[in-house]
Amino acid sequence: MTSVTRPLFVLALTGASLGLVACGGGGGGGSATPPAVVQPPPSNNILTWTPNVYAAASNYKDRCAVPRTGVDANGDPFPDRQGSILYENFWLRSWTHETYLWNDEVTDRNPALYDDPIDYFDLLKTDATTSSGSPKDNFHFSQPTSEYLDQRNSTASASYGISYTVYSTRPPRDFRVSYTDANSPASEMVGGQPKMKRGTRILTVDGVDLVNGGSTDAQIDILNEGLYPSVAGVEHTFEVQDEGSATTRTVTMVSANLSRDSVNRTSVIDTPTGKVGYILFNTFSPFASEKEIVDAITEMDTAGVDDLVLDLRYNGGGLLAVASQLGYMVAGPAQTNGKTFEMLEFNDDAGNRNPVTGEVNEPVPFIGEGLGFSVDAGTALPSLDLNRVYILSTDNTCSASEAVINGLRGADVDVVLIGTTTCGKPYGFYPTDNCGTTFYTIQFRGVNDKGFGAYADGFVPNNAAGTFGARLPGCEVADDLGNELGDPAEALLAAALNYRNSGSCPAAPSMSSFARGTTTAIRSGTTQTAGSDGIAIGPSSRGVLENNRDLTGLPGQP
Repeated sequence: MTSVTRPLFVLALTGASLGLVACGGGGGGGSATPPAVVQPPPSNNILTWTPNVYAAASNYKDRCAVPRTGVDANGDPFPDRQGSILYENFWLRSWTHETYLWNDEVTDRNPALYDDPIDYFDLLKTDATTSSGSPKDNFHFSQPTSEYLDQRNSTASASYGISYTVYSTRPPRDFRVSYTDANSPASEMVGGQPKMKRGTRILTVDGVDLVNGGSTDAQIDILNEGLYPSVAGVEHTFEVQDEGSATTRTVTMVSANLSRDSVNRTSVIDTPTGKVGYILFNTFSPFASEKEIVDAITEMDTAGVDDLVLDLRYNGGGLLAVASQLGYMVAGPAQTNGKTFEMLEFNDDAGNRNPVTGEVNEPVPFIGEGLGFSVDAGTALPSLDLNRVYILSTDNTCSASEAVINGLRGADVDVVLIGTTTCGKPYGFYPTDNCGTTFYTIQFRGVNDKGFGAYADGFVPNNAAGTFGARLPGCEVADDLGNELGDPAEALLAAALNYRNSGSCPAAPSMSSFARGTTTAIRSGTTQTAGSDGIAIGPSSRGVLENNRDLTGLPGQP
C-alpha cells in the first residue's frame, strides 16, 4: 500500500540553476562588482554528435526553443536565450555525463533523433538493478519549473486536506483515507465525526462508481477531478464507508486552497516507565518544515519525554539540511559533535569535487542551528539528547527520512524500526532548471559517519522475512488504517510502545498484509486502457516526486 497526497505534496529539491541557498559567510565590503563577461555564442559544430565525446554543458545551457521572458515566481529574471530543441537535448546529454552518479552506465544516444527533450531525458539513466531486482534508478523525473517553485514555497493549492492509501488500482478499486490535515474540508465535523477519517473507503465520486466503474474517459475525468480537485471552491459529493462499518454515508466537501502541514500531529504518552513523545512528520520538503519540526521537538523537550516515537511512515523526504537538524535535535550535541551526518559520493570522474557546484566535496555535519528557511539563521536548536529513537516506517519512508535513520546510526544512536521496509533511496540530486523544465537526475549517494550507505533495498525490521535490505532492530508491522495516527492502540505505535517495554514484537501478520498498491491519481488519456476488467489507474510521478533528498541551504552549498 502506498500513500498519495496529490494536491498536497510539496516537492523537496532545488537545483544549482535555481539558486541553492548559501548559509553563513559573506563577501568583503567596498569592492566593485566586476563587469559580466559576455560569452560569444557557441558555434554550430558543437551541435554535431560524436559518440562518447562531450562538450561542456555550459555551452548549451538556457538556449531554448521557446525562451521565457520576464521574471519567475521568485522575481528572478529568466536566463533563457534563443536556441532550439537540439540545444536543449545536447545540454541534457552533457549535463548527465558531467553530474549523473552512474554516468558510465548511460547509453550515449544522438540528441538529433529526439524532438522532445523530456522524452530524451527519460532515456538518460542506468538500466541496472539492485540485488533484489529492483531498478537501481527509480527516481528519474522532471516537472515544469513553475510547479516546482510553487511547491517549494508552499503555495496553497486546491485540496480537501486528504492523503489517500491505494490498495487496488483496477476494479474492484480500493481508495482509503490514510490521514487528513487539521482545519481542512476533510476534517470538518458533521454529526459528531469528521467528514473523512483514517480508514474511510471512497465508493463513489459525484455519482460515478470508483470501485467498479470508470469505463469511459469522461467518467475517469469525473473521478480524477473529484478525488484531486484542480480548483478551489468547487463542491463534490462522495459515498464512503468507514473502517469497520457495515453502512455507507454521503459526504459533501468544497475544495479549498491549502498548504500541507509538515508536522501533522504531536502528543505525549504517559507510561509506567516514563513519558513517550510522538511526532507525525510527513515531509521535510517546504521551507516551513524547519520551524514545524523545531516546534515539535521543543514541545517534547518542554514535556521532558524519556523516549521518542518519530512517525515517518508517510515521509518521502525533502530538505537534507532539515533532516540533519532533526538528527541533531534527537541525539544532541554530545553525541554528534565532530561527526558527519552525511557524506556525499559523486560519480567516479568527480574526484574530490562536487561536479554540480565545482566546490570541494565537504561532509554534511549535524546542524544545531537555524538555517533561515523558517527559523532565524543562527538560532540554537533544542535537543532531546536521546541514545535511542523509535521510527515508524513503510515503503513511503524515503530519501531524507532514510538519511535520518542512517545518520543517527552513524552517531551510535540506536534506531528501532517499527513497520515495513523503507523505500531504499540513499541517493539525491540538485533539481536543475533549463528552459522552463526542472530536471532531476541522481547525482550522489549519501553515507554516514561510519561510511555506510548500502540500503538501496531499504531498511528492514529485523524480524521480517527475506534476505535483502539493511537490517535494524525492530518489528515488521503492517500499517493500520483502523485506528487514528497517534492513538496508542494504532498497530505501529502500539508495537513501538510494547517493544520499548518488553523488547518483543507482536505475532507476525500474513504476507498479504504487506501488499503494496500504486501511488497515482486516476487519469484519462494514453495511460488508460479500457478492457473487460475496466480502466486501470495509470502510473504517476506522484510517489517519485515526493521521494527526495534536497541539498538546499546546507552550509557550503552555493
